[in-house]
Amino acid sequence: MTAEGSQRAAQAIRQLLGGAAGLSVILPCRNLAGVLSVNLAELRAFLSPLGIPYELVPSDDGSDDGSADILRREAEVHPDTRPVLLPDHAGKGAALLRGAAAARYGWLLFLDGDLDIRPVSLGAFCEAALESGADAVLGSKRHPASRVRYPLHRRLLSALYHGAVRTLLGLRVGDTQAGMKLIRREAFAEAAPRLLVRRFAFDLELLAALRACGRTFAEAPVVLDYGRRWGCVTPRMLWQTLRDTLAIVYRDRVLHYYATLTLPPPADPARGPFFSVIVALPGDSAVLRKTLAGLQAQTYRRFEVLLLPDDGLPDLPGDGTDRRVLPTGAVRPAEKRNLGAAAARGDILAFLDDDAAPRPDWLERAAARFAATPGLEVLGGPGVTPPDDPPAAQLSGLVFASLLVSGNFRCRYFVEGILRRVEDFPSCNLFVTRGAFRAVGGFRTDFWPGEDTLLCADLQRAGHAIYYDPHVTVEHRRRALFGPHLRQVARYATHRGYFARRIGLNSRRLSYMLPSLFLVGLALGLPVALLMPLLLPVYLGVVGLWLTLTLGFALVDAPRLGWVPQLWAGVLATHLVYGWCFLRGVLARRMPCEVRPFDHR
Repeated sequence: MTAEGSQRAAQAIRQLLGGAAGLSVILPCRNLAGVLSVNLAELRAFLSPLGIPYELVPSDDGSDDGSADILRREAEVHPDTRPVLLPDHAGKGAALLRGAAAARYGWLLFLDGDLDIRPVSLGAFCEAALESGADAVLGSKRHPASRVRYPLHRRLLSALYHGAVRTLLGLRVGDTQAGMKLIRREAFAEAAPRLLVRRFAFDLELLAALRACGRTFAEAPVVLDYGRRWGCVTPRMLWQTLRDTLAIVYRDRVLHYYATLTLPPPADPARGPFFSVIVALPGDSAVLRKTLAGLQAQTYRRFEVLLLPDDGLPDLPGDGTDRRVLPTGAVRPAEKRNLGAAAARGDILAFLDDDAAPRPDWLERAAARFAATPGLEVLGGPGVTPPDDPPAAQLSGLVFASLLVSGNFRCRYFVEGILRRVEDFPSCNLFVTRGAFRAVGGFRTDFWPGEDTLLCADLQRAGHAIYYDPHVTVEHRRRALFGPHLRQVARYATHRGYFARRIGLNSRRLSYMLPSLFLVGLALGLPVALLMPLLLPVYLGVVGLWLTLTLGFALVDAPRLGWVPQLWAGVLATHLVYGWCFLRGVLARRMPCEVRPFDHR
């Protein structure tokens, strides 16, 4: 760049980012301990002479190489560095969201922490923003002024992806995936609540959401020196990106989700609803510590926490939250929750399992929804599988989230759709106003599991609608596939069958009965087909269709190809176990938990 060009670029940076505007540089990073300090020093050396207010916000995505310690030391020495540390690996998108939430200035610069894209392009970005008035300036490797050193395989993958995106989404931009973007803070704040992807397709979803919000784009050249052979491009990453991209296309083109989502305004942090978070648990555990860490990180602070262990929690450290420990003895979870509700001071009871860690905006989203929806009494949200769960537990979560397993109820297991009415919701993430809870007498204590199903049935009988909000999210630990997962399925299916015969309402639904009907057809159809050979091809065709359909969904749902056989087997086994146990429940005279105590440990 010529001296005149450098001077013009510096002037554009000061004009756009000087004064009260300022620049927050969000740097998603994972396992970059070897280069973090050097890259942060390079950014300071570039930004400091410009005379603009700035901050560096490295957002560490659960690194396990000591990166967090390096960032803490950097923050102690350099006041301009304000790191965000995610406790677990959640994805680049999650790191960007957390970093942007912590930003203080009017413009956000997203820049990959490895600095493959050099910060010297900032002047061109500011010039493009000033000339176009755009809300977001996107780095583009295809810009004629870009200088890139880019391997052939990466160019090919980028070209294929770019062509697919233009065809499927109609985004008329040259590059969606370049790791440098300059965005107005208010524009990002408008789009952020619509974002569901947390990994590699985050950039694409961000652009789809910005477009749906009426925001405008400009493009600018980048300086890219990517000398590594493959980098992070792995078959698993490509597969995940493809799945996430198709989900974005479906939400944008079919559901019109990004354009139609109506978000409530934030609740008043000083006068909004007061929550009593009620956590039933047997005792201390590693998963409880993660749940408490999630509560400590809540952005909305009007809440108390009531922990209901069997015998107390003497070694629990203080964390600054309004927290009470109420020992209950070894009683069922329903009895614990009723005791917690009786001691609660809050306007709204927030029921949470001890293995369900809430996201930082969990209560903020719930408070906004209750404040904006007069008459709302009951609210539930998804319990997604934590990204750091072991593979066997993640497979269990994938089975539950499969359309062929949970059907219309799969919204319980991942973030999807918009606010809507549902028939019942599990108590791992359930909000009920104190008045409505007391009016129906709380949880029935003669069943476990299924007490939340009965509570929701009682609430509906009393005239209270139950709503699902996809943004009121917790991360719910799963049991391992196969044994623990299938035992859980068996318990829930047995109770659902029993409730279908005894109470109807939210349990007497065809979707709950389909596995049993299929199992009966599978068992009775074989001898009939053997006795009547003309029917044998029909029988084998139905079985073959079932196997093919479940395999196809396993191929789509599995985040990596090596998981397909286990996921496929998990879906098949879940169908059969659920079908058999639902029938047992329908035929049972009484449930075991009605006649003997259940040790919930």
